[in-house]
Amino acid sequence: MPEAASNPEPAPNAEPAPKPRRWSIFAAGFLLLALALVVIYTSRTAFLSPLALVVVAAIGLAALLLELRLRRDVVAPVHAPLWLNVVGLICAISAITADVFRLNANFLQVAALGAVACFAVSGVVVLRALRKARS
Repeated sequence: MPEAASNPEPAPNAEPAPKPRRWSIFAAGFLLLALALVVIYTSRTAFLSPLALVVVAAIGLAALLLELRLRRDVVAPVHAPLWLNVVGLICAISAITADVFRLNANFLQVAALGAVACFAVSGVVVLRALRKARS
């Protein structure tokens, strides 16, 4: 009587085993902790400030860039537009400077809006490149 094989061959249509996502989970948890600290230790009136929006947008962009760095299944390299992130960073620093030195409120709002817009467009560019790389 022939012995049964101890390890049967996998079916040809079987999907590969999922890869561990440990570092992605740690990174996501760390960024959620950063967002939670911002929300917990910020007063209610501070959320009316444009700077709160800049901080949340910067944390979101950092989350996206960290996810991009930790992904191992991306075949084609995906890069965030450096010039756009630098412009966003300059706008964010300008908004913080305008708030600290009590400069013109209109300048503060325009700088904050510029920072958020740059971070948002950079995020959209990265997500679109990831979507193209996957398909």
